[in-house]
Amino acid sequence: MNPIENLKELGLELPETSEPGGNYVSVNIRKDIAYIAIQFPILNGDFLYQGRLGETLTTQDGYNAMKLCALNVLAQIEKKIGFSRIVGLNHIDAYFQAGEDWDESPKVVNGASDLFVKILAEKGIHSRAIFGVHKLPRNFSVGLTTSFTITSK
Repeated sequence: MNPIENLKELGLELPETSEPGGNYVSVNIRKDIAYIAIQFPILNGDFLYQGRLGETLTTQDGYNAMKLCALNVLAQIEKKIGFSRIVGLNHIDAYFQAGEDWDESPKVVNGASDLFVKILAEKGIHSRAIFGVHKLPRNFSVGLTTSFTITSK
C-alpha cells in the first residue's frame, strides 16, 4: 500500500489541512487509536458544497463533497501522523443536511468509503454510521469524522 502513489494514480492531491474552528485538536491520539475531528468539504481554505442535499445540491454533489471530506481526513493523517503508521481505518461517522424528501445518504457517503478503499486498499475497509442533521456549521452539506488504528512511533 502506497497512499501517495494511489492518490497520484487517481489524479488527486492532498489539500492543505484546515485549523480547528474551536477549542479542540484536529487529530487526537489515545494509545493506538487516532480520532480525526470532523472534516468538511473545504479545499485549501475555500468552503465548498454548502446547502441542502436534494434542494440546492444533487446526490452527485454530495458524493463529491464527501470525497473531499475524506481527502481532508487523509491530509490530517499524513500531516499529523504519517501514512506509514496506519494499521487501518476503523469507523466513519458521516453527517449530512438535506431537504425533507431526499433519501440517498448511502450513495453520498460512498464518496468517502470509495476513496478510503482506493487510497488505503485493505487498510481502508471500515464500518460506518450516517446521521441526518438539521444544520451543519457554515451550511456545509456534509461532514465526516473517523478513527484509525495506528502503530506507535
